[in-house]
Amino acid sequence: MDRTDRLYALAEELRAISPRFRSARELAARFEVSVRTVERDISALQRSGVPIYAEPGRRGCYVLDRSMSLPPLNFTPAEAVAVATALERSGNDPLALHAHSALRKLTAALSPSKGTGEGEPLAPARAAAEPEPYPRVSRVIELALLHRRVLRIEYEDRKGRTTTREVEPAIFVGGRGGHWYLVGLCRLRQDARIFRLDRVRWAEETAEVSPEHPPERFSPQIPGVLTGTPDLE
Repeated sequence: MDRTDRLYALAEELRAISPRFRSARELAARFEVSVRTVERDISALQRSGVPIYAEPGRRGCYVLDRSMSLPPLNFTPAEAVAVATALERSGNDPLALHAHSALRKLTAALSPSKGTGEGEPLAPARAAAEPEPYPRVSRVIELALLHRRVLRIEYEDRKGRTTTREVEPAIFVGGRGGHWYLVGLCRLRQDARIFRLDRVRWAEETAEVSPEHPPERFSPQIPGVLTGTPDLE
């Protein structure tokens, strides 16, 4: 078994037994390598983004967080090229860094020797240029949604007036025309509001937990966002 196959097998071994731990010694015996080799392989997987965590102690146990990763997906070569093409077109939208990271992984997995299944050779996906620095406002919004925290933003409305608001975020979505929108409960207006990303001057995640809202509360706002005609302030 070469190293590439072993890395894949290591990740799948840990995925299969998760949430239980497996020691470095047990993994070394399983794959007939040294403990040091297992430690290097685990480190390589962690650097590549595989959510493997170590349990402190002499045994050096490891666990893979299944909730933070997907099982292997089997794409045909043609499907892989289609996915790579879509990822490459992500441009500089708020999810561009994640898209480019996924593209690098997919590009590394593609083999020029395999065909598309239609008699044509599979050209390696072209690595896209690095996106511009991830917009800080986008990152703050993303984390606030992930952590379920209230946002504090400075927002410029369509008349050029700037206000500071606290928002209970619900949805962060891209719409027609390349614009991204935050949909949530605006405490200043005491109602659901849509905020266009390029009008948010700054944002910070507060320590306050944001209340949960039923999705239907924001249903009237979604069609406008998706069609590029949202009801903005």
